[in-house]
Amino acid sequence: MTISVVPLAGGKYFAALDVPAQKVSRMTAEVTVRGDSVLLRMPKAGSSYAARLDTVRHELNGVWSQGGVKSPVLLRYSPMPSVSGSGTRLPPPYREEEVVFNNPMARLNFSGTLTVPAGPGPFPAVVLVSDLGPQDRDGTVGEFRFLGSLADYLTRRGVAVLRYDDRGVGQSGGSTATATTEMLVTDVQAAVNYLRSRLEVNINRIGVVGHGEGANVALLAAGQPLPPAFVVALAGYGLPGEETLLQQQVAQQRAQKVAPAKVQAAYERQRTMYDIIRQTNQQQAQAIVSNMLRQDQPGIDPQAAQAAATKMLTPWQRYFLSFDPVAELDQVRCPVLLLSGTEDLEAPADLHLEALEKELKSIGRNTTSKRLPGVNHLFQPPKTEWTLMNGEMKPVFSPVAQETMRAWIAGLSQPAKKKPF
Repeated sequence: MTISVVPLAGGKYFAALDVPAQKVSRMTAEVTVRGDSVLLRMPKAGSSYAARLDTVRHELNGVWSQGGVKSPVLLRYSPMPSVSGSGTRLPPPYREEEVVFNNPMARLNFSGTLTVPAGPGPFPAVVLVSDLGPQDRDGTVGEFRFLGSLADYLTRRGVAVLRYDDRGVGQSGGSTATATTEMLVTDVQAAVNYLRSRLEVNINRIGVVGHGEGANVALLAAGQPLPPAFVVALAGYGLPGEETLLQQQVAQQRAQKVAPAKVQAAYERQRTMYDIIRQTNQQQAQAIVSNMLRQDQPGIDPQAAQAAATKMLTPWQRYFLSFDPVAELDQVRCPVLLLSGTEDLEAPADLHLEALEKELKSIGRNTTSKRLPGVNHLFQPPKTEWTLMNGEMKPVFSPVAQETMRAWIAGLSQPAKKKPF
C-alpha cells in the first residue's frame, strides 16, 4: 500500500492511495494535520487512517479503520522522484506503447503514445487533440504537460488514451502551418480509426477530447461519417476565427495594462490587416501587410517585415480567419460535454462556451455544459491549489475538470433506467 502526499500552496495537501493487489489506483484521500497528528480519509473506500508522525524515524504509526474493523498500520517514508531530475519517473500502473498511424487522405504518418489500463479490456478510449499551433503529444507548455497529465489521469481510471504529435512535430509528417482546421479533421479520423483496430478498445465507445481549436476539430469530426461516440470540448472556440484572434489580442494587452486608447488602436489596425488577408489574393496581401508592419514598426527591416507577413498568410491563418465554429454543429449527432474555466482569457466562457452551448442545445443534441470556477485556458486551477515541489509552485491540471470528464464518460455507458409499468 502506498499513500502519496504532496504539499500544496496555502498549507494544504493532496494525497492519493494506491493498493495494486486490490487494483486501487490514485484514490483521492483527504488530509488533516494537527501538530504530529495526521488523519487520512478515503470516502470512496469507506476508510480512514489516524496516526502520529515520528519525525525521527520518518514513520506514520496509527490505526486503519474500514467497515467497522480496525487494524494497526505502520507507514514508512520514501521520497518521491524529483521532477527536475532527468529520466526520473515512477512506472505507471498501465501499459504504454509508442505507436504510428497513417492518415491516408493526407498521406502522412503520425507518431504518438497509446496508454491502456491494466487488464484485458476492451476499454472505452479517447483521442486527445491539441489547441492552436504545432504541439507535441503531451501539449507541453513550459513544465506543464497539458495532454500528458490528462492522459495519465484518464488511463489510471479505465480509459485508453491516444495522444499524438501534431503535423511537423516530432516524427509526425506534414506542417501545421499549411494545414487548415478542416484538414486537421482527417488527422482525428485517422486516429479514431487506429483505435478501432485495437483489440483492447471498445469500438462502440471511442471519443475525442479536444482543447481550444482541437475542440472545434473534434466537433467537426463528429459531423462526418463514422463519427466518434462522444466529444469533450475543452475551451472550444464559439466565435468566428477573426473575432477569436482579435479578442485574444485585446485580452493580452489588457493583462499587460496597456492604455485603453492604444488597445483600441491596435484592435482597429489588426482588424484591417485581417480583412486584407481574407479579401485579397496572396500576392497583394503580402505586399500590403508587409507595408503595414513597416509603418507600425519603423525600425524593422524590409526582410523581417516580409517574413512576418508570410507567417500571417499561411493556409491555416487564411482559413481560420473565416472559420465559423457553429456553422456545421447541426451535423453533430453524438453526446457532447462542453467545459470552460471562468478565468479563461483566450476563450472566455461568456463568449465562446455560450455560443457553442446555444447552438448545440437549439438542435436538441445531448449536450452538457459546465463552467469551472477559477480555471484558466490551460485548465489549471487557482495557484493556491498548485503543487509545491522543491519550494516552487508547479501547475496542475484542475482535479475538478478531470473528474468531471471521467464521470461524464463513465455515465455514457450506464444503461438507461427502465420506467416502471
